[in-house]
Amino acid sequence: TQNIVNAANSLIKKNSEQIFKEVFSTNEVGEKIEVKSAFSDFEEGLIVANKISRMRIEKHIPYSDFAILYRTNAQSRIFEESLRKNNIPYRIYGGLSFYQRKEIKDVISYFRLIVNPNDEEAFRRIINYPSRGIGDVTVRKISYAAQQQQVSLWQVVAAPAAHSLDVHSGTASKIEKFHSLISGFIEQNETLNAFELAQEVIRKSGIAAEAYEDMTPEGMSRTQNIQELLNAMSEFVSTRQEQGEEHNRLTDFLSEVSLLTDQDTDRESENEKVTLMTVHSAKGLEFSHIFVVGMEEDLFPSSMARTEMRGLEEERRLFYVALTRARESCTITYAKSRFRNGQTNPARESRFLKDIDPAYLNMDRQTTSGMARAAEADDFWGSMRDQRLEKQRSITPPKKGVPLQQTQSSIPLSKEAKELQEGDTIEHERFGRGVVTTIEMGGSDRRAFVDFESAGKKQLLLKFARFTIVGRSE
Repeated sequence: TQNIVNAANSLIKKNSEQIFKEVFSTNEVGEKIEVKSAFSDFEEGLIVANKISRMRIEKHIPYSDFAILYRTNAQSRIFEESLRKNNIPYRIYGGLSFYQRKEIKDVISYFRLIVNPNDEEAFRRIINYPSRGIGDVTVRKISYAAQQQQVSLWQVVAAPAAHSLDVHSGTASKIEKFHSLISGFIEQNETLNAFELAQEVIRKSGIAAEAYEDMTPEGMSRTQNIQELLNAMSEFVSTRQEQGEEHNRLTDFLSEVSLLTDQDTDRESENEKVTLMTVHSAKGLEFSHIFVVGMEEDLFPSSMARTEMRGLEEERRLFYVALTRARESCTITYAKSRFRNGQTNPARESRFLKDIDPAYLNMDRQTTSGMARAAEADDFWGSMRDQRLEKQRSITPPKKGVPLQQTQSSIPLSKEAKELQEGDTIEHERFGRGVVTTIEMGGSDRRAFVDFESAGKKQLLLKFARFTIVGRSE
């Protein structure tokens, strides 16, 4: 529409090195570009999925007319999960869905082997990842010994001599170290939740160190995906805690991932799907309805581009590309807090939004109490980061989580949890704004039932819930 074209023209005029060519449209003026803020990246995903569902029902728009554009591949995870929750089929253009990416499948294979040491597919995938000098010849010898003795690969490496494994002393030492590494994780699995154990695996296995040695764009994308997996696991544990569920161990997380990937397989035959893609992949394509998501500082524009004019102008050109992919409507979203490096940090809307003439925008900014507080995790990736990489700013210091050994009954209620009343309006760290409909029980097992604007109805165990009271009914 002409409105989208005008907005894009006003944006690209801000590039000093741009040879400006005013683009025009012969289509109708159209609606203004809607700009929506979310309390968190979690709620951002729900806002987009809910709007797609609503437009499909009200206007009978096919899913194939929608596309979600993001700056980095790792951002797809939240939108994939939100679309699944709304039963919306989707495809990743020019790539794989989050849990099908190689680096994610590699880490998941560690988890699978910890839960079930006899998982041969997982064993073969990680015995030499990261590289530990156990090559294909050695793996074939392990496999041969297992077949001859009719035992699993794991049983062979647990007792090489007893299973007649013929390798020289150097290789035997490497196999013993691998066995010791996995055995240590199996032992830790008895006491740590899924997220805590995942941090241990990624640190001790050498995955983190290897990730930060690869400074190529592809390597950095893989690192971001592994970071996002940790984010997913931290969300999984904290959500289970808040809902009063004790099943937050590694096997529980793997069960959830299995359900997600099964859903992807079940819907592969559907032709009508929402398209998810990076802005880079979108060049040359058009869709009737576009969502440009994650419009925040250090994300779009990228943190690596914000300090030099040339980099900023290239990022602005990318944003121009994103806007001009839309034929009929464009929605821009950003989150006011985002999960990064295992903690929740405040986020700021992208400077590029101020570059667009406000006459072409419909701003829908939510007011917040500024409650973005740290999640339970330490800044894991910050501690592992190679010094050559620019450290991301940690605005809010990380807050230690509740140790698994601490009993739930011993955790005190916060002041706000004690004061919460039915009818109160709250802002939740992930779910955003909602109204308390019911409060049940007293003491440390006090629970609230909340109707959230985007996330719907949720039950919260208040001693774990992270929220702020922002309104009280008269």
